[in-house]
Amino acid sequence: MKTLQQAWQRARRRRAAVTLLLGLPWALAATALALRLSGFDIACVVATVSLLLIAAVATTRARQLDRRWLQRRLDASGASEDSADLLFADVAALNPLQQRQRMHVLAALERNLPELRPRWPRRAVVLGWIGGIAVAVLALGWPHNTAPRTAALAPPQGSSQAGPLRLQSTRLRIDAPAYTGQPTRTQNALDAKVAADSRLSWSLRFDRAPSKAWLQFHDGRRLPLREHDGEWQAQDVARTPLLYRVVSEPALADTRLHRLDVVADRAPTVRVIEPAASLVLGSPGQRQWALRFEASDDHGVVPQATLSITTTQGSGENITFVRRSVTLNGSGESTARRFAHTLDLAALGAQPGNDVIAQLEVRDNHAPTAQLGRSSSVILRLPSTEAVLGAELEGRIKKTLPAYFRSQRQIIIDAEALIRERRGVAADTFVKRSDAIGVDQRILRLRYGQFLGEESEGAPKPPPTSDLPTSDTPAADAHDDDHDHDHGTQAGAHDDHDHGGAANGSDTPPVFGSATDVLSEYGHTHDHAEAATLLDPQTRATLKAALDQMWSAEGELRQGRPEQALPFAYKALAFIKQVQQAERIYLARVGPELPPIDESRRLSGDRAGLASRELPLTARTPPNPAVVEAWQRLGDDASTPDLDMLAAWQQRNSVFLPDALDLAAAIEQLRIEPSCTECRQRLRAQLWRALQRPLPQVMRRSAADAMGQRYLDALEAQP
Repeated sequence: MKTLQQAWQRARRRRAAVTLLLGLPWALAATALALRLSGFDIACVVATVSLLLIAAVATTRARQLDRRWLQRRLDASGASEDSADLLFADVAALNPLQQRQRMHVLAALERNLPELRPRWPRRAVVLGWIGGIAVAVLALGWPHNTAPRTAALAPPQGSSQAGPLRLQSTRLRIDAPAYTGQPTRTQNALDAKVAADSRLSWSLRFDRAPSKAWLQFHDGRRLPLREHDGEWQAQDVARTPLLYRVVSEPALADTRLHRLDVVADRAPTVRVIEPAASLVLGSPGQRQWALRFEASDDHGVVPQATLSITTTQGSGENITFVRRSVTLNGSGESTARRFAHTLDLAALGAQPGNDVIAQLEVRDNHAPTAQLGRSSSVILRLPSTEAVLGAELEGRIKKTLPAYFRSQRQIIIDAEALIRERRGVAADTFVKRSDAIGVDQRILRLRYGQFLGEESEGAPKPPPTSDLPTSDTPAADAHDDDHDHDHGTQAGAHDDHDHGGAANGSDTPPVFGSATDVLSEYGHTHDHAEAATLLDPQTRATLKAALDQMWSAEGELRQGRPEQALPFAYKALAFIKQVQQAERIYLARVGPELPPIDESRRLSGDRAGLASRELPLTARTPPNPAVVEAWQRLGDDASTPDLDMLAAWQQRNSVFLPDALDLAAAIEQLRIEPSCTECRQRLRAQLWRALQRPLPQVMRRSAADAMGQRYLDALEAQP
């Protein structure tokens, strides 16, 4: 059955191919006739319609070879024994005899399948192609009628009677430079956007032959059109944006302007992918440095690039530079190539304290001279031995800071998480976890309390004995915080020490060798809140309020009630944020060091050596008065501006104008249609955009009124 299906499909394809071969020569003949009689545009339409029609006919004829045709063909050949209808019937609906006959027919077809494809109509195909090619050759090669040209060369009276010329067809061929990789493009529109240095070829066909024709550009240049085989042709190279129109004698009915935009080739851009920063600090013992760049261009970059490597050695004024270059091969598309390289620092001779500077330089495919693009410089700074030691010391210090200052926000997060897990946690475990959070709250409170001069809590001490000096205060550390009554067994951050002697306010003379007396004599007394001068009074009060809230939150957490502790914890966090935002830097008030005043010149009226206090004003070139006058004239329908002057001004200042071609087009359009009101408004709007805006000037002081004038006169009348 599969072999039969394949033979059926081959028969359909054969009939479609026969239909195409028979129809294509006549489509070619029809296209040639349309090109000769009606021009290129009509010929394209005829060719498209003919091909679509031939394809539709071929598809229809191929679909005519349906299942009924196949059954008739098999029965006619005798290979199916007049049972071809059983091949396409439902097997389940057949009786045993019919199924047996079906299997017998299939076996016979497998052994001897008849040829189903129609024969090639060789004679019809050959005759059709000969006829089609003959018609096309006659249509294209038949001599042109010279009567229209003779009529065009007749005196002006005859041409005026015939009316203005009309463009019958237009064709613009654009051959871009080879380095762009763009294919040759042909279009019917005369407006185009092309690459710089593209070769342009115009082919125009008029309804009758003019005496002469040319392309008139807005800068005054003319490009003559030459007649060849009924078409008027011209060629040029696009270098700058232009406006042009087709001009002929006799005049054309269509005199509109056409715009030719020229896109200049941009220089390649290089982006650094790795490293991410322009300055990279190397690690001790680093041996390699990986670099990756991406170069992009509108028309492609060359596969090879140059990597410039500069190594600096020395320090201070004794610095030497060693430059090297490495050629890299890129990967990827030509418009976005990637370059990768790994520098061997040992091979470059880079040592600790040196800098390695890398920069990639690429070129594009621009001809004849390639454009250059460079990446930003990336620097690898290898740390010196002293810097490594300092960094290690700083790292050790930084490691202790996170443990020293615990986070109040983290305590709140832990408490909220514990509340959410309350149902799945045993009561004893819940209380223990709440107590652990309360311990964290206590440690944080003690740390912040040190900024207020409070002492860290410590373990209880034994009662005093006869061999130790007694004190009026308990052995445990005292606290200014009257809320702090927790004498637990957990030690604080400070070691327990007793401030005796002068620290306790007694008159007992210091004992030689006693650490407590030495500290109280020459050290700090941070067990007094008033002695802590680190913060200003307002900040100290805010921090004191935060400690009070921490104390309340700690008490609730230690008793296993985190829900009651959350309001106090949130208030403590708010106070801590206020303290952080209240940080200030206080500097000594030092007045400016002014030069001494020369008392001998006081009240003398001597102004020698005094500089003028007037600020110099930068002169600005005012707008061209003629252009301003032309703008004003355009607002009055009764007056006409000088369009020649405006065109010359536009050509001189085309670099500085926002859109020079639009301004030139507005000038030319008004020149063609002087009575067009819309054209005047358009040109006026373009001129307004082109005029330079005056800078804002300093406003003059208003004249004094009668009272003010009397005051000024009184000042001048004083001796």
